[in-house]
Amino acid sequence: MRLPRPRSLAAQLFAMQVVLVAAVVAGCALFAYVTGRAHTDETARKQVLATAHALADSPSVREAIRTSDPSAALQPYAERVRLDTGIDFITIMNPRGIRWTHPDPTQIGMPFLGRTEPALKGGTFTETYTGTLGPSVRAVTPVKDGDRITGLVSVGITVDRISSEVTQQVKVLAVAAGAALVLGGLGTYVINARLRRHTHGMNAAELSRMHDYHQATLHAVREGLLMLDGGRRIALMNDGGRELLGLDESAVGRPVSGLGLPAPLTGALLAAEPRVDEVHMTDDRIVVVNTRPVVGGEQRGTVVTLRDHTELQALSGELDSERGFTQALRSQAHEAANRLHTVVSLIELGRVEQAVEFATAELELAQALTDRVVGAVGEPVLAALLLGKAAQANERGVELVLAEDSRIDDGVLPATLPARDLVTILGNLIDNAVDAAQGGEGARVTVTALVENGELLLGVRDTGAGVDPGDRDEVFRRGWSTRGPGRGLGLALVRQAVHRARGTVELTRTQEPPGGAEFVVRLPLGARLAGAEVSS
Repeated sequence: MRLPRPRSLAAQLFAMQVVLVAAVVAGCALFAYVTGRAHTDETARKQVLATAHALADSPSVREAIRTSDPSAALQPYAERVRLDTGIDFITIMNPRGIRWTHPDPTQIGMPFLGRTEPALKGGTFTETYTGTLGPSVRAVTPVKDGDRITGLVSVGITVDRISSEVTQQVKVLAVAAGAALVLGGLGTYVINARLRRHTHGMNAAELSRMHDYHQATLHAVREGLLMLDGGRRIALMNDGGRELLGLDESAVGRPVSGLGLPAPLTGALLAAEPRVDEVHMTDDRIVVVNTRPVVGGEQRGTVVTLRDHTELQALSGELDSERGFTQALRSQAHEAANRLHTVVSLIELGRVEQAVEFATAELELAQALTDRVVGAVGEPVLAALLLGKAAQANERGVELVLAEDSRIDDGVLPATLPARDLVTILGNLIDNAVDAAQGGEGARVTVTALVENGELLLGVRDTGAGVDPGDRDEVFRRGWSTRGPGRGLGLALVRQAVHRARGTVELTRTQEPPGGAEFVVRLPLGARLAGAEVSS
């Protein structure tokens, strides 16, 4: 047997609100009824008291009582007053309680039904008493002629008449209460219909479970996730998003334009149209950005996903370097085969001395740079990089030389300075310099690598055309290149790696002819290295 599905949150709230509205309306109606009944009774008592006092103080009543037949003058007068005031009965009697007036003429001369003692003592009182006309609210007061009580006046309104007035009020009140209940129900239905649309018909347990899953998913996903509201403020951001963008918890609720992100990345986040797999750079990372607007009748915000592309980009750079090394080795092998054939041919021709001289000269030329690099740079990663780049540069017709003052001993660089970052920095600077120097007369790239004042200094100078002074800040921007589209990432990666190492990079124009550009990178090595230099 399939259990019934719990009612949706909107339905539960609707039922609760209808019951609440009905209870409030019923309570208000009951309070109004009780208050109205009490007010009607009080009004009736005041009315009979006022009428009784007016009749008792009337000179006409006192004059009629002095006559031999008071009823002859008092009965018409009392009936006229009764009809004018809406009173049910007016009874004027002598001190013994014998009626002079009554709405029913047959009751004239009959004894009054009710108490008269307080009035005979000169007081006025009200009571509810059952007389000839049924239960009534009545007032009794004395008629005085000087200090002597000459008669009594009783004025009353029947309880049935008071009840009929209350019943009429209750009918009006019931109509008003019903209208209030209907309007409250309609308003509640409209509100809950809107709530049902927003909650998609889910009940409270389902919403709670979805919230728990939502929170767990946000923290479990390693990719960055941002949700922007309609005002382009960060409404939600998971742990991966904070890490990739270098932000903290205070970023939530702030506009994207005020987070200090790079301008291209900020533009992508603020774009109204979707962005698909766009690569952007922050100070420390390379991220792939995808955005999609949240649209529901109007643009409500944007969902942004971020993927870390830093490691992949670094691996791609290393792969490009390996490919370059492979091509250089293939070219060197081909060139070595040509030289070996030349030596063999000279020997076959009987020119042994010339063969030995040719082979020795080639060996000394090939070994000179290797000996220079190995002797000056004890750091194996940098040494291998320089030798590989020298082979690549030679293949492209560019001479790569190591400056005379270069010196880095093995073990000097701390573990906090990753070898991958060194390869990224120096490798991209050399590639950029080779590109700039290639094709020129006397094409050369000079590399400086040394440690001074607790810093690692890496300098790369070329004999190219140099960089225009107005472009010195633009060269480090992703996509900037003088070599056409699809390039311009290397120097941006250099600045990013330098920023991670808390270092600096400067670009100047070489003063030595024929000019060219010179990049100087300074990376702090920490207190441990400074102490090691002093002890040495």
